[in-house]
Amino acid sequence: MKAAKFVILGLSAISIALVTQAGVGYTLADEPASIVYPALPAKVEIATTNDTSAEPELVETSPLDEASLPHYIPANQTEILMPNDPYLDQQWALSKINIFQLWQMTTAKEDVIVAVLDTGIDPDHQDISGLIIAEANFTDSPSPSDIYGHGTHVAGIIAAKNDDVGIVGVAPGYRLLNAKVADDVGRCQASALAEGITWAVDNGASVINISLEIRDPSPELEEAIDYAWSCGSVIIAAAGNEGNESPVYPAGYKNCIAVAAVNQNGSLAPLSNYGDWVDVAAPGYDIYSTLPNNGYGYKTGTSFATAHVSGMAALLFNVVTDTNGDGRFNDEVRAAIEAGCQEIGITGVGSGQIDASKAIPQH
Repeated sequence: MKAAKFVILGLSAISIALVTQAGVGYTLADEPASIVYPALPAKVEIATTNDTSAEPELVETSPLDEASLPHYIPANQTEILMPNDPYLDQQWALSKINIFQLWQMTTAKEDVIVAVLDTGIDPDHQDISGLIIAEANFTDSPSPSDIYGHGTHVAGIIAAKNDDVGIVGVAPGYRLLNAKVADDVGRCQASALAEGITWAVDNGASVINISLEIRDPSPELEEAIDYAWSCGSVIIAAAGNEGNESPVYPAGYKNCIAVAAVNQNGSLAPLSNYGDWVDVAAPGYDIYSTLPNNGYGYKTGTSFATAHVSGMAALLFNVVTDTNGDGRFNDEVRAAIEAGCQEIGITGVGSGQIDASKAIPQH
């Protein structure tokens, strides 16, 4: 049997410590397979590059409930009002990226949609319910929902509602597309990811969040990325968790924003990749967010750093202007994110750590 390549999507802190100490390898001989650490609650999330011929299952959901939209601050109001979600004090990343300043300038727009290409999203989670406007299943799983727990965590970071319940997302209450491209044990094929990207674009995604990695380049995947960019989407992808400088995909393609992870002190997070192909860094260590079945918990990895950038990108679509007259805003959004970073003194993280207050266009 051909060897299957598995890659880590996101790790708990205890997983990182164990992997670092044990030097575990991630090329496994057979499929399906899993990595199990006895007597520990940690999960290791994995993906594979093998192709699949599975046809997507399309599911339309009900329109967004207007009452779930975020309570933003009018642009002429100088005081920044803080949300009251009970777990806000666990969300160290929000203040680290100065997102509250950007909230002051933005209101939710129905035409700004974020696609989450992942293990699915739990549509019934109290912090996410009502936000998913369409779903597609590109895996052999019987359900587009999140059985594995990765995609729901990512979706909460991006868009959890500002409703005095649980947490609050970077772009609270923004509408989501749920493209399930990784199966119920975290495996993702390059062909499924390419199909998911095309579907997201054709269903109106302004922002495409890809919190997973493929280790080998794929012409089909690169073509889908280029299609998304040409249609006006900004694509944001995880730089990967091998702790080295080797590019992974789709983050390594020029039309993606590749995101490394940093911790609370602005240092590179454990196992985060880096290199001259990485564009920015964002908080990705001990990130508290939503889990299936109304759960909450911490995860670490470039997956969750990527989600912070995607949330900020969604907000920026509300404030940028088409400065070059090409009829699209994704190039201006990308430029604002990269030009507005904080220099944090780490090589291999592109422009530095994202900073919403610096990314706000000056008119």
